[in-house]
Amino acid sequence: MKIKASASRKVFLVCNFIFLAITGLVCILPFINLLAISLSSKLAVATGQVTFWPVEFSLSSYSFIITRNTAFVKAFLVSIHRLVLGVSVNIILIVLVAYPLSNERKDFRGRTVISWFFVITILFNGGLIPSYMVVRYTGLLDQIWALILPGAIPVFSMLVVMNYIRSLPSELKEAAYIDGASHMQTLLRIILPVSKPTLATVGLFAIVGHWNAWFDGLLYMNDVSHYPLQSYLRTVVINPEDFFRNSINISDDLSQFIELVNARTMQAAQLFLATIPVLVAYPFLQKYFTTGLVMGSVKG
Repeated sequence: MKIKASASRKVFLVCNFIFLAITGLVCILPFINLLAISLSSKLAVATGQVTFWPVEFSLSSYSFIITRNTAFVKAFLVSIHRLVLGVSVNIILIVLVAYPLSNERKDFRGRTVISWFFVITILFNGGLIPSYMVVRYTGLLDQIWALILPGAIPVFSMLVVMNYIRSLPSELKEAAYIDGASHMQTLLRIILPVSKPTLATVGLFAIVGHWNAWFDGLLYMNDVSHYPLQSYLRTVVINPEDFFRNSINISDDLSQFIELVNARTMQAAQLFLATIPVLVAYPFLQKYFTTGLVMGSVKG
């Protein structure tokens, strides 16, 4: 039997739809404008003709970035390197910490003390200067590990995975132990296969966190060529004109690019390219996002 919605319910649904539609447009329209600028001609952008559709379509900015702008390519590769190493380290350490802490107190007597050791780091931290001194005196400055090790264990993500594992039926682990499985075998063959939604969720958190991080690159990298992409883009956004002048050498073979691109079209093209990896990864992990987050937030 179909239940008929009341008038107030219909009004709520309409208002909710309008609100969400407006919110979605506010989020997506600046992105569309950025793409339109990157695909428009230098003159159309300079005269303010571009809104949400390219004017005098041109791929010159993208061509210049790929073929001539080595700084962008280097920064992009640094971020890819950071992403692969950082996400791998995050997931491995999250699992290795969350699994023992998910055990009952009778099985792991120090669980509560160690759990609070991690929780306190969410509430308090040593500050910027002590963090920099630790990285400096461990010899990590200007190395990729300076961008990874200080945040090797995202505590919030670890708590999500820990609560999910704790919510699993205890019979799963007990059956594995009866069959002679060790803790590592139980983790690899029993726990991890059923934890894919939660691991995909915290993996998405790690991907977005590493890809969007920019301040640690400015802080720990003295050589500009070691900047990750977001640190590099900060320079592009703050001083686009100076960057554009310094990133090219005026010569005959570059004259065609100088006539077709300017700082604004270059800036827009680079910002758009920087969003592609997250846009590609998100659809594959989105289906796990809600399930993994909700299941991992319920304490069993």
